[in-house]
Amino acid sequence: MEEALITSTQLQFAKEVEHYYPELLTDGALEFLIALHQKFNRSRLQLLEERKRRQVQFDLGAFPDFPTETEQTRSAHWKVKHIPDDLKDRRVEITGPVDRKMVINALNSGARTFMADFEDSNAPTWYNCMQGQQNLIDANNGTISYYDSKKGKSYELNDEVAVLLVRPRGLHLNERHILINGEMISGSLVDFGLYVYHNSSILRRKGSAPYFYLPKLEHYLEARWWDGVFTFAEEYIGIPVGTYKATVLIETITASFQLDEIIYELKNHIVGLNCGRWDYIFSYIKKFRNHSAYILPDRDQVTMTVPFMDAYSRLVIQRCHKRGIHAMGGMAAQIPINNDPVANEKALEKVRLDKEREVKNGHDGTWVAHPGLVKIAMDMFNKYMPKANQLEKLREDDHISATDLIAIPEGTITEKGIRKNISVGILYLESWLRGNGCVAINNLMEDAATAEISRTQVWQWLKFNARLEDGRKLTNELYQSIFAEEVVKIRHLVGEGNLHNTKFEEAIALFDKLVKAKEFEEFLTIKAYNRI
Repeated sequence: MEEALITSTQLQFAKEVEHYYPELLTDGALEFLIALHQKFNRSRLQLLEERKRRQVQFDLGAFPDFPTETEQTRSAHWKVKHIPDDLKDRRVEITGPVDRKMVINALNSGARTFMADFEDSNAPTWYNCMQGQQNLIDANNGTISYYDSKKGKSYELNDEVAVLLVRPRGLHLNERHILINGEMISGSLVDFGLYVYHNSSILRRKGSAPYFYLPKLEHYLEARWWDGVFTFAEEYIGIPVGTYKATVLIETITASFQLDEIIYELKNHIVGLNCGRWDYIFSYIKKFRNHSAYILPDRDQVTMTVPFMDAYSRLVIQRCHKRGIHAMGGMAAQIPINNDPVANEKALEKVRLDKEREVKNGHDGTWVAHPGLVKIAMDMFNKYMPKANQLEKLREDDHISATDLIAIPEGTITEKGIRKNISVGILYLESWLRGNGCVAINNLMEDAATAEISRTQVWQWLKFNARLEDGRKLTNELYQSIFAEEVVKIRHLVGEGNLHNTKFEEAIALFDKLVKAKEFEEFLTIKAYNRI
């Protein structure tokens, strides 16, 4: 990288950056990122301000509803025109971060597609994000390999691999290591921009294209923003508009009221919606955080069968199939339990039942977090979905109301649930601060979304002194007592002599601060980002 470019007034790297990835951050790639920033960053920041204004309305007693100004879009008969051949059958998708070994194993897993994740399962260190881009270039070129020196094992791609999709960071996240005119660039634009700049021609030569998952959209205007980004990039790179394809994660409570609108805004690029169940639960808590009547029970009790989760899943299927696109199911977070056959079978049975429910409801595919679950999910979808998808399953008799989408589930708040949230939250944060955003805890694959549920539940329960099933209230004193005991357990588990080699002291303090904060922090990843 030329020194003049690094120190220019237009584009600068943060002082901490030591490796400039010259083969990735070429002059052309950086010029493209600058163009994206200048065209779209101001409107991105305006969209984020709109989120804050809507939250004020929720805090004052408003609730989401179907927008009146877009009733015509919802009632009109229109369809999305085209789904590429290599995305027509997506019955099992595996997801995971963009580290080299994970990319190879996921592409080789037997799943139809792999979502390479720069977002919730990726701690966005400079190395992780830049090396992740290089890993995807190598994967698309078919040259990716990895040698595990500890295991003495080499990894390379099979002849047949999954179709690759990429999830960039959400609109709320900056990339602090690149500044344009002193302003941090959007993480979304970095992840998207570098991927399409380096991979569009590679993939088009193979008869494919860059495909994406778009996270955490809260409004159809955010979908319009992404459509503009896609179109601008296609025209800049010189390929037909509509080449890039997107699946939108419906993982905020407000987005579920605007499904038709989101599809319509992206109609030249969209191929599906996905039920991002963990972020959806987080969003429910976050949006209704100041409503004492809208308090969820223990996380383990909020499954896809509770009314508000079931309603949103069925609505996604109905609206997707009416518009001719895929309705993707949610994540099975279980991982195989190798040392306990009985517990393992119980966990796998939960996965089977979850996937059976999804395919029978009409989903066109589903997510798993571990290669060991691919066959279970595949067997369920093969059994009940013999064709590539089931777009013909329209669910026209489903009538899902605004009330259905926010119905408060029954359940209890328990001391065990509080303890689990504290423990999982700290364990995940410690790993994230060390640069690992995808963590196996208690035989579940945890990412930022599940950690968000953990800390927001405790925050809300504590704010309203929620009543536990045994009659006690979660007071500050009770919280501090439980928190202290869980910290002792973690210290014992790690070993006092090993604590200095970890980020536990930092994670413990950060979790406690987030939970006791008077003003709710929108995302723990924003608060923690400057610590990595």
